[in-house]
This record gives sequence, C-alpha cells and structure tokens, in this order.
Amino acid sequence: MNRRRRRTFEGRVVSKMMEKTAVVAVESRKAHPLYKKIMKRQARFKVHDESNSCQVGDVVRIVESRPISKSKHWRVAEIAARGEIIEDKPDDSNIQ
Repeated sequence: MNRRRRRTFEGRVVSKMMEKTAVVAVESRKAHPLYKKIMKRQARFKVHDESNSCQVGDVVRIVESRPISKSKHWRVAEIAARGEIIEDKPDDSNIQ
C-alpha cells in the first residue's frame, strides 16, 4: 500500500480545557513575497491527547492522522519539553 508521508509539526500547548484534547499553537516564519520582511504566522490545531499527559506550556510534536472529530485531525506524537507551570496566587500584601 502506498501511503503518503504524514506531516509533523512542533508547537506549544496553549489550552487544555477539554478531555483528551489539547490546542497547540504552531509558529512559522515566512518572508513577505514583495518586501522580503520575515513575518511570524501562528496556526492553532486541536490535537488528540489520548492519555491526557500534556499540560499548558509543553512543547509537543504533533502528527497528522485520520479525522478523529469534526475539528481534530492531529494527534500528539511525543512531548518534546515540559513547560513551566505558573500558578496565579492571590497577593496578600494588597489586602487590607
């Protein structure tokens, strides 16, 4: 069977509000066709995370897959780097 090669991207997890789903932002850099200035582009993909192992801030490698739902066509291949978990704690010094 002749299968085409699956696309892979590396991006950062920006949202983990859904069960078994993460939103991954993939940033690319492209030169403007006329002015040649390098511009940043950001694409957001809904990604299937079967084990719920990735967290917000993690850098993950995603791979193209069959349609899992209406908007999910990607899955997490591996977690490349763990991100820092930043918790918002109320500042007690301002309370009077």
